[in-house]
Amino acid sequence: MIRILIADDHAIVRKGLKQILLEEYPTSKIGEAGDAEALIADILHEEWDVVICDMNMPGRSGLDALSQIRHTNPRLPVLILSMYPEDQYALRVLKAGASGYLAKETVHEELIKAIRTVLSGRKYITSSIAEKLVESFNDDSGKMPHELLSDREFDVFKLLAIGKSVSEIAEQLSLSATTISTYRSRIMEKMNMKSNAELARYALENKIV
Repeated sequence: MIRILIADDHAIVRKGLKQILLEEYPTSKIGEAGDAEALIADILHEEWDVVICDMNMPGRSGLDALSQIRHTNPRLPVLILSMYPEDQYALRVLKAGASGYLAKETVHEELIKAIRTVLSGRKYITSSIAEKLVESFNDDSGKMPHELLSDREFDVFKLLAIGKSVSEIAEQLSLSATTISTYRSRIMEKMNMKSNAELARYALENKIV
């Protein structure tokens, strides 16, 4: 029996994924989590064969959850699901330890193939992402500004770009306002920007939010 845990804050998305999975694996055990905290709790208390995790959830992000999963259960395959195209996030999540990246618009066609791939111990990577992975071994020249950010800086950047204040981000990520201010300064320096408005414009133009 295959044990699959789905983490997404939208019940309708979880229901849709569950239906696809049960058609292929009718005897599987499928768990559901509505946010990153519930996801981590389920992983700590039960055994799973694969996790499907949404990139953007209330509170801690999928990237943040992935980091903790890698720390507590490094062999557990995690597929990251996102509404954004793979060219924006796939490389980052794979480098962070994910076993694959699925865009929500193609998940119906790719989900079962991705599950089979990661259960066999391999990464689920499209040819375009494989090409980007090779390119990423070069130096930082030619990289987009947001690609220079660490995973935590990237999370803070996205929240700043959608208009969250430093105090709101601190509360959401369970960090101090001083720490978030430090991250903000690093983000501005790395991306050569001076205001949240510039960050927001950049994020919108590059389809990051």
